[in-house]
Amino acid sequence: MHVEPLTGHRAVVRVAVATLWTSPDAVRPVDAPALGPHADTAAWIAGMDADQQVGDCVLSQLLLGEQVLVTEERTGWARVVAVEQAAAPLDPRGYPGWLPTDQLAPVPDDEPTGPPLVVDTTVTALRATPHGPVRVPGVVLGTRLLPAGPAVDGWRPVHVPGQPAPHWLPEHHVVPLPDRPPAAGEVLGVADRLRDVRYVWGGLSPAGIDCSGLVHLAWRRFGVRLPRDAGAQAAATAPVELGTERVGDLYFFARPGRGVHHVGIVTAPPGEAGRRMLHACYRHRRVVEEQLPPDRTATLIGAHRI
Repeated sequence: MHVEPLTGHRAVVRVAVATLWTSPDAVRPVDAPALGPHADTAAWIAGMDADQQVGDCVLSQLLLGEQVLVTEERTGWARVVAVEQAAAPLDPRGYPGWLPTDQLAPVPDDEPTGPPLVVDTTVTALRATPHGPVRVPGVVLGTRLLPAGPAVDGWRPVHVPGQPAPHWLPEHHVVPLPDRPPAAGEVLGVADRLRDVRYVWGGLSPAGIDCSGLVHLAWRRFGVRLPRDAGAQAAATAPVELGTERVGDLYFFARPGRGVHHVGIVTAPPGEAGRRMLHACYRHRRVVEEQLPPDRTATLIGAHRI
């Protein structure tokens, strides 16, 4: 697809949701819908059984317009660093992994600039014209888009990576990216909209998400870039004394002698009934809000604040 090699340069994701893989060899037959220039994340997740949804071949996901640094190319694949998803223990530049090359576009020399918009609906689609045919389906909450002009009759034109002409989406599906830190309740409100979403290891979309992905995406909606994994999120946030946590803080969990393995968002002040959180739960295989059961409380190592 690309005339010039991408290695050593930045590129941009041109599909709604691109899955970051451990290696090209790790891809399974069931993963076919997530590959190629028209990746369909919802169909991919719907086609997997519960065990396949927690396979170790997926690292993370990247959203439309997200930039990467390409470090290597192999036939049909690019090894990249996802520079907008901090992962210091793995690479100080960002999260490393592999993407299909045809899900990337070169960063243009005349890259558009301006105040960004952010998708504030769970899922939307970009169209060739207002009310016209869909060109990019499955664009998800938290995706940043650059406006290509003022709204027209309730439709907003936006720039799309790899496309010369603007695409359109309903004006009310996007909002200006805030220029202030969000209130904790605002972030929790976004995360709560993902309640009952399936648990998918490495997922970062309303089609499927994991525990740190839920935290990352909820804050990303407001322009706050938290690290991608739970351990790195713990290292990047400020501890508070247990018993003083507030709604919107984060609970972190680890087993004795091991690193952080889970994170959830505090949904109520601690009380006699115990603690509550919203989290993408491996056991329930979905996003739930619940009181911490005893075995979860036994691995609670602290609360942190952003």
